[in-house]
Amino acid sequence: MDSAWLGLDSAALLTLPDGRQLRPATAAAWQRLQQAARAEGLEIAIASAYRDFDRQCQIWNAKFAGRRPVLDEQERPLDLREFSDEQKVWAILRWSALPGTSRHHWGTDLDIYAPALLPPGQTLQLTCAEYAPDGYFAPLTAWLDCRLSEFGFERPYRHGRADNPGGVADEPWHISFEAEARRFEQQMNYPALQAAIMASNIAGKAAVLACLPAIWQGLHPTTTQETS
Repeated sequence: MDSAWLGLDSAALLTLPDGRQLRPATAAAWQRLQQAARAEGLEIAIASAYRDFDRQCQIWNAKFAGRRPVLDEQERPLDLREFSDEQKVWAILRWSALPGTSRHHWGTDLDIYAPALLPPGQTLQLTCAEYAPDGYFAPLTAWLDCRLSEFGFERPYRHGRADNPGGVADEPWHISFEAEARRFEQQMNYPALQAAIMASNIAGKAAVLACLPAIWQGLHPTTTQETS
């Protein structure tokens, strides 16, 4: 259903003890992954799981208005005051998905970290520097490199999609339960996304709609806007 992949229907999700939501099969795979890591002395936790369309729109709007930081490809804050609305759209897209296109809408994807490796007093940032070979989450990155696929997960942004319009940069913390996520990838279609954006209160709507064909083509280079 269009409403599910767009983040507009959470009826099939399972609520975890921490209040986060995932698809049942994804939740089961996550628990197996977490238990395996724990058995090897690594405690891993969820930083973010399901996000609906409205929540993604709130994040987008806060970035568009300058209330949340927007980073460049080196993870340095940008000053958007001199940016055109279309430039703001592309800047935000480097690290944040457009509402309606986020994999977090599906309940198959989650951002993870290792709480015990976070330095005292340090707030989780979800930046590449944290997960780099010299970062404090380096042991988590190394463990995931070795074990993640055993549990049906992949890291869809592991090598980044920054070269594609509408793609996002490297996110080593983002994992996806491949079998279920593939179904939602196949359901995505341009007309439904366009309609959802038009009906939303997204900031910079005119610029978003102007950029939408290029955003879609970057996400789905082998399809057209007429795909249904």
